[in-house]
This record gives sequence, C-alpha cells and structure tokens, in this order.
Amino acid sequence: MAGQNISHRGVIVSIEGSQASVEIVSTSACASCHAAGLCGASESSTKVINARIRPWESFQVGQEVDVCLSRNLGLKAVMISYVIPLLILLILILFLSIVTDSELLAGLIGIAGVGAWYFVLYLFRDSLGGEYEFTMIPRVGD
Repeated sequence: MAGQNISHRGVIVSIEGSQASVEIVSTSACASCHAAGLCGASESSTKVINARIRPWESFQVGQEVDVCLSRNLGLKAVMISYVIPLLILLILILFLSIVTDSELLAGLIGIAGVGAWYFVLYLFRDSLGGEYEFTMIPRVGD
C-alpha cells in the first residue's frame, strides 16, 4: 500500500468532528545536508492539512501521524497545476509567434492564458477540492 500512497509525517494540531488539522513540515532536498545551516540554500515550510478521521479511528492532539493521499490524485494535481498551464503557455507563445511579429504580444497573451487557466481553477476549487481527501494513520516508531 505504501507504493500507492504519498505520505508525510505530521503532528495533529486540532480536531473538530471528523476532521483533524495536521501540521507537516516540507523541506527541500538539500535541507537534510549537514551544511544546510551554513549554506542558506535549504528551505523548509510548515503547512497545515485537513485530514479525515474515519469513525473507527481515534486520534489525540499532539499525536504524530502519517498523512496520506492516493498517488493517482497527487499526479492529477501536478497535471492540473503545472503541466497543463505549461502546455497552454507554450502553445500560445509558439502559435502567436508564428501569427504575429510581436514577441511581447505573444508573451503577454501566453501569460494571460495561464492566468485564465488559474482563474478557472479558482472558480471550480470547491468541486476539485472534494476529490482530494487526506487520511491519517498513526505513526509507528522509525
């Protein structure tokens, strides 16, 4: 099952009904380097994710858990947020570079096309967000 899920270690910060807020720390690849403190290139950020608590589970605030999401949904999110906007940008810029002589116009319309894509995503955020459901499993020792 580990190959089918993407999981991150987190700590439960609050529980309300069947939802728990879990704080996870995202770190860049170089954050684990022994010289990360001196380099300054490493970065980490704290994120709070809402995860579902199934009726038969019980969790406590402060408990360490693994927050899981289906790998397929993670790949779909990457497609929606990164790959499709890149394709929109490339197609618009390449097409408009052929049709018009103005690179500035082609670039601006390409950026506007990507902005329009993100605006459409914003409008449909509730229906898209319903597909992405995080679950938790208790963290067992390393």
